[in-house]
Amino acid sequence: MRGKNRFRAGLALMLLLGLCACGSAADTPASAEAPLPETTQEEASMQEERTDGIAEAIAQETSVQEEAVQSEESSEDREPTAEISDSIPTKYINLRVTECGRIEHISYDTFDYYGDQSPIVKEANVYLPAGYSEDEKYDVLYLMHGIGGDEAEWGMTGATSKVKSIMDNLTYYGDIKPFIVVTPNGRSGADFGKNAKDFNSFYCFGQELRNDLIPYIESHYSTYGNYAEGGYDLTASREHRAMAGLSMGGMQTINIGLCECNDILAWYGAFSAAPTSYPADKVAQILKEDPNEIRYFYNICGTDDGIAYASAAAAAKNLPAVCDRFTEGENYLWQELPGGHDFNIWYLGFYNFAQIVFQGEE
Repeated sequence: MRGKNRFRAGLALMLLLGLCACGSAADTPASAEAPLPETTQEEASMQEERTDGIAEAIAQETSVQEEAVQSEESSEDREPTAEISDSIPTKYINLRVTECGRIEHISYDTFDYYGDQSPIVKEANVYLPAGYSEDEKYDVLYLMHGIGGDEAEWGMTGATSKVKSIMDNLTYYGDIKPFIVVTPNGRSGADFGKNAKDFNSFYCFGQELRNDLIPYIESHYSTYGNYAEGGYDLTASREHRAMAGLSMGGMQTINIGLCECNDILAWYGAFSAAPTSYPADKVAQILKEDPNEIRYFYNICGTDDGIAYASAAAAAKNLPAVCDRFTEGENYLWQELPGGHDFNIWYLGFYNFAQIVFQGEE
């Protein structure tokens, strides 16, 4: 237990560096180097624990990534049977070979928001549902990765994607209305590779989301956003956008989505939210004067998750008790079950959230 506590503390210390990172990055050129103070033995030990903790988090993130398995078409009646549960029924993860969506890989222009604001080009993956048509309008979910991943970490890169399979089947059986899923790279800096060691750029993603990614998606795909090249009102279509993510992406969903971008987003899902997720009382304070309705906030975490359970619970488990913006069973759900910090929990979280998001819209 002591090892787990030290690990969580080390990881939290690393992540806390990012809480004020974006505010200072614009004032200091990325290339500037200040003299480094002497490192004490205690600080060196903490740094070593932090490095080990990050490595463990990344290892667990990538330990269980599955592809959908091809099988014969189901002989079951074509009827919706999905429900919020502790496991995903087989019919919703089988690889579909007919009436299925497709995945596109995109590149878009953005900026080094953590650094010198210079132009950069980043990539993302986009799931388009079966029968996608420019004659229809679609809601959009922005699905974020963890500390060691990039736009491909959710596996949404090809026909055997498990996320794609879940979406294909939920749509095929009529459990949900079709919507678009976007998996971007959550690092908003010039060094955005998944092996990048500076994690502070994760905390700047709200600028990229608002200024560049959403406008790109809404200018290239048929959404509810009324895109205009000279700028447009993103708030008008906020109820047609959602944000969710695993681990670090769960932190981004809370700190950036819910607490910075609630004027342009309305639905949220945090799966094993990372240690620097704002605690519930801070979320409540930030949202106190926010007039925008929160349509739903779904949370899931494994009770055996030594990396994120404590922070995720502190961020969300008692939100309805401290913030009148959330009501259990109406626009809020906390789900916990045995499990660790891995895709067994996160695929389940995606499956459950996909049934909730955008439901009951007008």
